[in-house]
Amino acid sequence: MENIYVCNYSEDKKELWNDFILKAKNESFMFNRNYMEYHSDVFKDNSVMFFKENELIAVMPANISERALVSHGGLTFGGIISDYGMTTIRMMKIVEVLIDYATKNNIQKIIYKPMPYIYHKVPANEDLYALYRFNFKLIRRDVSTTISMDNKLELGGRRKRGIKKANKLGIKVERSFNFENFICILEKVLKKKYNVMPVHSSKQIELLASRFPENIKLFGAFYEGNMIAGAIIYETSQVAHTQYLAASDEGKKNGALDLVIDYLINEYYSDKKYFDFGISTEKNGTYLNEGLINQKEMFGGRAVIYDFYECTVK
Repeated sequence: MENIYVCNYSEDKKELWNDFILKAKNESFMFNRNYMEYHSDVFKDNSVMFFKENELIAVMPANISERALVSHGGLTFGGIISDYGMTTIRMMKIVEVLIDYATKNNIQKIIYKPMPYIYHKVPANEDLYALYRFNFKLIRRDVSTTISMDNKLELGGRRKRGIKKANKLGIKVERSFNFENFICILEKVLKKKYNVMPVHSSKQIELLASRFPENIKLFGAFYEGNMIAGAIIYETSQVAHTQYLAASDEGKKNGALDLVIDYLINEYYSDKKYFDFGISTEKNGTYLNEGLINQKEMFGGRAVIYDFYECTVK
């Protein structure tokens, strides 16, 4: 049996952590400490690192919320990030060590958000089997809409008409760095529809985009020089994910957002494995926004699940 131990992440391990993330088989720039720490004032970090002897073999981005260890409250997904040497037997031991760590640190429960398979460079579902064996229970299930870029489905009729209209009007799509302009459009849309604000302010997204210019990108639809729709994309090696989509009233009328998405799918990100629109569920997965998911499915996307698991620590 391998001798695996766990320790808390600390600032002196930042370089070790970030180097490991780059080489992991289920990596994402969102696990880089320079991304995670932009909201360190909101989430009390309690990330952990797993070693075999002196070799780092896995990490788990996490925070403490009351007496729960969450992987991670500020990220869409997380779980145990592992190297290519990870096996099912080794993962079983890691989860056992994690539960023991929680017990010794007076943590009452672990909330675990595994990374969806579309983000894996190679299969990396060892954690799901380990969760089952250690009696983690499914407590939430969200549904995202994803296009498999090697096997695209046909566009819906409304999407085709929107693209045709936008092209006829001469609307152009290009990468933009005017995040403030786009966030202004997004704020108006969210305020009108849901009476909420975006998770990120324009200053926050500008900061993150400056740190990760190859991963966070804004694409705008422009009509007569004005941005009327746009998308902020979170890009990983496998996936182009629409973090935010929005169109002004004029943009909606003229099919501008349809044109943006069509450009991203069929031109800019045509070499990606997946194009992911994100979840269409609310209220911890118990409510499906049928209008929203219908729009995404008209682009040829189909369901990918984002799960949450919980284990009560004795």
